[in-house]
Amino acid sequence: ALELNPVAHLVELATLVYPPAYGTKLVEEVRRWSRVVFERTRAEVGDLYPPVADPKAPPRELGGARQTRLKGMEDPQEALPVPAGQLTPVAYLWTRTVPCRNCGATVPLHRQTWLRQKPGGFVAVRPVASPGQTRVQYEVLEFAAKQAAQAVAAWGFDPTDLSKGGETECLFCRAALPTEHVKDCGRSRRMDVQLMAVVASRNGEHGKAYLSASQVTGVDGGDVKRRLDDVVRREPLSTDKAALPPAGALGFRVQPYGFKTWDQLFTDRQLLALFTFIKHVRKAYEEMIQGGVDPGLAKAVATYLALIVDKVAERGANVCRWISQGEEVASPIGEGKMPMVWDFPEANPFGGASGSWQRTESDVVGALEALTADRFSPCDVRRGSALNLPYADNFFDAVVTDPPYYDNVPYSYLADFFYVWLKRSVGHLYPEHFAAAISPVKAEAVMDPSRHGGKKEKAKAEYEAMMARAFDEARRVLKPGAPMVCVYAHKTTAGWATLVDALRKSKFAVTEAWPLDTERPGRQRGQESAALASSIFLVARRRETEDTGSYEHVVRPELERVVRERVEALWELGIAGADLVIAAVGAGLRAFTRFARVEYDNGEEVPAEKFLAEVEGVVLETLLEKIFGVPRSGVASVDGPSRFYVLWRHTYRAAELDAGEAIVFTYAQPVELDGPRGLSVGKGALVEKKKGKCRLRDFTERGDDDHLGVPGDEGKAVPLIDVLHRILWLVENEPRNLPRFLDEARPDRERLRLVAQALAGAGLKGG
Repeated sequence: ALELNPVAHLVELATLVYPPAYGTKLVEEVRRWSRVVFERTRAEVGDLYPPVADPKAPPRELGGARQTRLKGMEDPQEALPVPAGQLTPVAYLWTRTVPCRNCGATVPLHRQTWLRQKPGGFVAVRPVASPGQTRVQYEVLEFAAKQAAQAVAAWGFDPTDLSKGGETECLFCRAALPTEHVKDCGRSRRMDVQLMAVVASRNGEHGKAYLSASQVTGVDGGDVKRRLDDVVRREPLSTDKAALPPAGALGFRVQPYGFKTWDQLFTDRQLLALFTFIKHVRKAYEEMIQGGVDPGLAKAVATYLALIVDKVAERGANVCRWISQGEEVASPIGEGKMPMVWDFPEANPFGGASGSWQRTESDVVGALEALTADRFSPCDVRRGSALNLPYADNFFDAVVTDPPYYDNVPYSYLADFFYVWLKRSVGHLYPEHFAAAISPVKAEAVMDPSRHGGKKEKAKAEYEAMMARAFDEARRVLKPGAPMVCVYAHKTTAGWATLVDALRKSKFAVTEAWPLDTERPGRQRGQESAALASSIFLVARRRETEDTGSYEHVVRPELERVVRERVEALWELGIAGADLVIAAVGAGLRAFTRFARVEYDNGEEVPAEKFLAEVEGVVLETLLEKIFGVPRSGVASVDGPSRFYVLWRHTYRAAELDAGEAIVFTYAQPVELDGPRGLSVGKGALVEKKKGKCRLRDFTERGDDDHLGVPGDEGKAVPLIDVLHRILWLVENEPRNLPRFLDEARPDRERLRLVAQALAGAGLKGG
C-alpha cells in the first residue's frame, strides 16, 4: 500500500501493519493505556464539565450523593461522583453572535434550534427578546407528537426559520444584518458565542434531558483562559499555529469570517481538553518505554491513542453540527467540505456520549479487535507518490487505486484538521512524516484553482498531467496482462473525461465496470445529495496496439450493444439511479478505450468528453425503455420535458445538481435548460435554477397555475408532466375542478399513464 498523505499513511499502519504484528496484546495495551490517559485528563480538567441540576428531580433527592459509573470505568474508586438529583452534560449548544449595527444588542446567528426530532418527542429552544434587554434568553420547548409539523404548530414557532448564511435580523429592533456585517464582525474579532442549551444524560437511564442556558450555572469555564495559557507556555508543541487553507480553496467556507489558523476552530475549553489529552498520550509512551515495553509495540499503542485524540477533536470543534434526529454531534467535515456553521454543539469529552473519549475508545478498540481477529499477514505499507512508484518493472499481479476525484475533495486540506493534532501527539515518533507544519500539497493531484493563482485551466492541466504520470507508473509496475482496478465515485462528466483521457494516454483499455456497495448507508454525503450510493470499479488492462477506430462503423455499434447489455444486467440486479447510469457509462468506455485514437468518417478525432456525452445519451435512452416498459418507439412518443423529468427523478430523486450535470439529462432529448423555451424559464418552470444549481420543481410548486397543462391558442401539445402536475394538485386541493380540467387538457391518457406509472412504480426503484 502506498499513500502520499501522512494522516492516511498512519491509518494504513494502524489498519494493515500493527494488528497482525502484535495481535491481542495490542488490544489489551491500547485499552489499558486509553483508560490511564482518560483518568489523568479527567482529573486535571474534568471540573470544566460539572454536573447540572435536574429540574425534574424531587426536592428530597437534592443534597445527597451517589457514585455513577461511566462507560469504560472499571475501578469503583475512579467512578465519577455525581450528586443525587444532578445530570451529566453530554453537549452544550452554542450560537455565534454579533452586535447589532443599529441598536448595539447582541444578535444570535443560529440557523436552527432543534434539539430532538424523533417520533414521539420533539424538543427545541426558542429565543426570547424581552423589552429593556440587549441579550436574548432561551426557553426549552417540548412536545410529544408523531411529526415535527405538529410540534411547530403547537408552539407557534419554527426552529428552522432563523438565519440563512449568517444573514438575519436583530430580535430587539428588527434591523436587518447582512452577511457582510457578519463577516466584518468575524474579521474584527467582534463575533462571540452564547450558550443556548445543555443536553444531559440521566446517569444510567435512557433518554436525554434538555436544559435552557438559564437553568445551568458554571458553564462559563472560569479560569479556562489562564489554564490554557499555562498549558501553552509549558507545552512547546501547543504553540504551533498552523494556517488554514487559503481563501477560495476547495471546500472551505470559514475563512471569510475571520478564521485564519486551525486552533481557531476550537473553543478555549476544547483546546485545553485536547492539549491535556495529548500531554498524557506523550507521557504514556514515555512510561511504556521506561517500563520495558517493546519500542515497536509502545509506538503502535501511542498511535492508536493519538487516533482517539483525533476523533475526539473531530467532534470537539466549534464547527460541528448537532443532529437532532440522532441527538448526537456530527463531524464538521461532510461532502468533502468544511462549511461555516452558526450554531454548534460542544461535546463533553468525559460525558460518555457522542464526541466523548469513552465512545471513541469503544469505536477504535472495536475496530482493532476485528482487525486482530482476521490474522492476516503484515503488509508492506509505504509513504510516497504515485508519480514515482518505489517498485520494479513488471512487479505486480494487480494494481488497485482510488484516485483523486478531480475538483471534488481537497484531500490534504481536510487531512490538516487531523494532521495538526497527530503532529502534537505522535509527530516525534514519526519525524520523517510530520516535519512540516501541514500536509504536503504540491505533489497532490487535485483540480484546485486556488493553488494556481485562481487559474482554472492551469489547475486542470496540472491535474491531467499528474493523473497521466500516475497511470504511466501503474502500467510500468504491472505484469503483462495484469489488471488495474480504478475505483471511481465521481459523477461529473468533466471528471470522467479527465480520467478517461489519462487512461488512454497511458495505454490502458477499460475492459469492465461494475458498481460495488462501498458507501455507508445514511452517511452525511448521501443525505439529500446527488452522491453515488456505490463506487464504480473500472477494470483496465494494458493496450498493446496503437490502432485507430472508426466511430460510425465500429465504436458506436459496439457502444450500443455493450450499454444495452449492461443496463439490462444492472436492472435485473435491482441497481438504480446514478449508480446504474455511471456504471453503464463506465462499461461503454470499453468500445472507446480499446483504440489509441477514435475518428469520425471525416478524419476528425472524437474527444473523450464528446464520447461520454454520446454514451450517456445511449444509456439514458436505454434506461427510458426500462422505466416506461415499452420499446424505443414507444418512448419516443413521450414528449421531451416529461422524459427529462422522469430520468432526473429516477437517477437523483429530489437532489439538487450543478447546472453542468443537469444538462446531461437533455442529451438525446429535444429540450434545453435555458433559452426562450428552456425548462428553467417562466412562472411554471419545470426546473429551478439558482447560482449554478438546479433542482426539479414538483406539483406542489407548479400545480396551482390555472394554465398549466392546458393547450394554448396555437394548439401545440403540452408536456405530459405539466398535465400530471396539475392533476395531482387538483386532486389534493380542488378535486371538484378535475373533470373540467381534463376536458380542457384532453391528454393522451395512455401516454399519461406511462409517465405516471414510471414516476410511481418499480421504474424509480430499479428491477
